[in-house]
Amino acid sequence: MSNSFLTKNQNNKILIACIVGILILFTNSIYAHGIGGKDALFLQQNSGQAMSIFIYLGAKHMITGYDHLLYLCGVIFFLFRLKQVAIFVSLFALGHSITLLAGVLSGIQVNPFMVDAIIGLSVVYKALENLNSLKLIIKVPPNPKIAVFSFGLVHGLGLATKLQEMTLSSDGLILNIISFNIGVEIGQLIALLGALILIKVWRDQGGFYRHSRIFNLLLMLFGFLLALYQILGYFLI
Repeated sequence: MSNSFLTKNQNNKILIACIVGILILFTNSIYAHGIGGKDALFLQQNSGQAMSIFIYLGAKHMITGYDHLLYLCGVIFFLFRLKQVAIFVSLFALGHSITLLAGVLSGIQVNPFMVDAIIGLSVVYKALENLNSLKLIIKVPPNPKIAVFSFGLVHGLGLATKLQEMTLSSDGLILNIISFNIGVEIGQLIALLGALILIKVWRDQGGFYRHSRIFNLLLMLFGFLLALYQILGYFLI
């Protein structure tokens, strides 16, 4: 009886930790996602190759990229095998890298508010998929792998818009942006490792499926809030 009670307490603590984590990400979202302060100053004043620093800044940006992390947590939530995780994360990283590099280097211009609104809706999409509710909206949902790759393209474009807001030196720009992208992928792996550990502990303690619906409903809620925030920004700013 005491062991069962302890397990329930542990499950509740893990669920609360996940909810608090999402709240912290959302509360800090206005400040965390952009590149500002000393980081923005360095990027704009830098002249020449600075690969190690750009890798660091890319990793830092991804680790504080609340929208990317929420989406990726949704992607890996029901994946049990590392091979599955590797496939889906690689597809996301590929799409993310294509539009990040192409957006900055070719100067593709898109409205940052609209892109970030779609990124917020990508979180909603993944939560609905996890809740088996996607068919209520889309009669024939796309293959999950195609969806992850496609949203990776959008997420990469969102990050490209942040870099496009700055005046970056053309001297060493290609290697610097490639380095930044490498840093982004490193940061993504670090963040995912932490998420995978937390999810594994949650599964091992039991009660994972009992609370999974609550988690994904919260994920959907925050995705809607992120999208709404960006849409309001589009019309008011």
